[in-house]
Amino acid sequence: MFERLDPRSPTPLYAQIADHVRLAIAAGELVHGEALPSVRQLSAQLRVNPATVVQAYRELEQDGFVVTRQGAGTFVQNVGAELRSRERRNAARRLVRDLVRDARRLGVLPEDLREALDHELNGGGR
Repeated sequence: MFERLDPRSPTPLYAQIADHVRLAIAAGELVHGEALPSVRQLSAQLRVNPATVVQAYRELEQDGFVVTRQGAGTFVQNVGAELRSRERRNAARRLVRDLVRDARRLGVLPEDLREALDHELNGGGR
């Protein structure tokens, strides 16, 4: 779930972690009641400061994606279909924003990017 954290990204690591968890919940990879790794486990796995994971979990809790039970851990909340759908749309926007940023950096023309995107969306990349 966390294989694509980028320490060089302008997006802080805690936000990247929270985004990955939100998307995993929205996609059904994490389900209601499932425990997230402990702060200590996840910080060791990702090689980040435990405070980074705490901040990500706190944001997820504020947004209604998880609940933290003192002494028991952090668990996935029952997230409604509308919230899952909204998160998938947000993830799509983030992907497109990153794609456009990278394309600009490489000098790809907007019309070439649109053509490539249409090609991939219509199954041309198979």
